[in-house]
Amino acid sequence: MLKNYKKRGLVALLAIATGALSMFSPIARAETIAGYGLTMSPMDEKILLNPGDSYTSTFSLSAPTTYDTPAKYTLEATGYFINEEGGNVFEECGGYCEMKDWITIDSPATGKLEPGEQTEIFFTINVPENAGGGGQYASIMATIEKGTDDSEQVDDKDAGSGEIKSTINEEMRMSHIIYAEVTGDVVRQGDITSASVPGFLLSGNISGSSTIKNNGNVHSSATYKLQVFPLFSDEEVYTNEENPETGLILPERSRYNVIEWKDTPSLGIFNVIYTAEFEGVTTEIKKMVIICPLWLLIIIIIAIIALVVWLYTRSKSRKK
Repeated sequence: MLKNYKKRGLVALLAIATGALSMFSPIARAETIAGYGLTMSPMDEKILLNPGDSYTSTFSLSAPTTYDTPAKYTLEATGYFINEEGGNVFEECGGYCEMKDWITIDSPATGKLEPGEQTEIFFTINVPENAGGGGQYASIMATIEKGTDDSEQVDDKDAGSGEIKSTINEEMRMSHIIYAEVTGDVVRQGDITSASVPGFLLSGNISGSSTIKNNGNVHSSATYKLQVFPLFSDEEVYTNEENPETGLILPERSRYNVIEWKDTPSLGIFNVIYTAEFEGVTTEIKKMVIICPLWLLIIIIIAIIALVVWLYTRSKSRKK
């Protein structure tokens, strides 16, 4: 009787753990991206320049009809580069930001947009005759203030004057980014310095990551692919092969990138292939990835301990 009772208890415990495996389905995740009310179009452009060239271009600024006050803007040419995390940095970046000094803003440097109004911004790039070959990067920054020209009168009891004047404004910045390649001695070269795929996850999404260094003197795009297969199947449950993710890397810069399967289920075992490519260099990682939530891992550990205890008790009973 004692042996049968122990067997039934062990079977029940294993049944609970096994049943838990069938309770999960993929979790849908969504992202919300917040933006400004003002619109700039286009936000960037890629151009090819020759030493001695004069290049003219334009972009538009428009204010939504929902604004109840004018939007005042100020234009300025700045340097530009992309940091390791892919973030935009608008400041000096050595010889690759010389183009900011080649830019002349032909439109008025300051202006005002009424609600629903649109204006065209014209600018010219005058490339020096002795400009070296390679990449040049700059932005035309529009600093926008949305507020009122008139001051409000408010009570100020602490000051004892009965009223003071104040103006409340909202400030935002938008940039038209220019990626230029100057003809001449152009070097295209890169290196994939690291790449990884986590093999065990308690939660989160299946992902692949890499850091790529651009050793050349001009910008170039990296390509990232992720393929996910069930453990015993060759049919992909996720792939971006037809539309791979890309990331622009500026010269002498490293960039870290993560690509992930956003609908990764909470439980499962998968075969994963992650591929990163840049300037003819390719890195491919193939790995089996196990996803097991913490509570289920605890149940499995308890089941294993119970099995060991049961085997030990059974062994002692046989000896007796």
